[in-house]
Amino acid sequence: MFGAGMFGARNQGSRQRRRGAVTALAVLAGAVLSGVAACGSGDSDGDRSGSDETGGKPSASVSGPGRGTESLTEAQLKAAAFTDGERIGRYTASESALGAPLGEDYTADPAVCQPLVSLVEGATGHDPAAEVHREVDVADEMIGISVLVQLRSYGRGEAAAVMKELAAAGTECAEGYVEERAIAKAKVLTVEPAKAPALGDEAKAYRFTTLDVKGKLKLYEYLTVVRSGSTTLSFRADYLGTKDIGAVPEEVITAQWEKFRTGHKSGA
Repeated sequence: MFGAGMFGARNQGSRQRRRGAVTALAVLAGAVLSGVAACGSGDSDGDRSGSDETGGKPSASVSGPGRGTESLTEAQLKAAAFTDGERIGRYTASESALGAPLGEDYTADPAVCQPLVSLVEGATGHDPAAEVHREVDVADEMIGISVLVQLRSYGRGEAAAVMKELAAAGTECAEGYVEERAIAKAKVLTVEPAKAPALGDEAKAYRFTTLDVKGKLKLYEYLTVVRSGSTTLSFRADYLGTKDIGAVPEEVITAQWEKFRTGHKSGA
């Protein structure tokens, strides 16, 4: 399912209600909704990239968090991430039930597109040293926007290399690919660059157009990835329906970035 199938099992009340809503939509529309994701580029963890895919200028903040050569620990990432129940405007954050969203059951055909499906271990040649996963949505909204927020730290130079692999996948898979899931397949029609925020050392953003598993409905998903030194902040947004939401909600990206800028320093 798009959204629920994308992000896996929902944690509590609102996620259960959203799954129920998707089931209802499937009955009414005669289709089960589905989705995909990711992005990338950069040289070394200490270097600033030139500009994003839309020609926007990068941020001038070259002294941000995570710029050292050492990986942030899981404790530091947790200190920098949203907490369970934290409010971000009308959204509420929760801990993701998944250790690595999408996991081994979700793959891409061709394999070069795998980084667009997930940055799970093995998706690129550079596995994260630590990672945390959060979900953000509107608690009482059965059909609405859901954002998967993932913070990952890497060894020296590896975060920038991951961004390069994501960028390569975004270019090579622009005309689409097949996302193979545990019990179904979804056709990604296009992967298009979207406007990336001027944050961190570099940032990439993508818009995905996908067919539902019945091959009838067009669905949309957005992904933004920001790199700061040896850490990546990934935001994957979907909507449980055919509406094009236009972008990952800016308030979610901004709130997580600001918390990351100061939060990881308090981690053990």
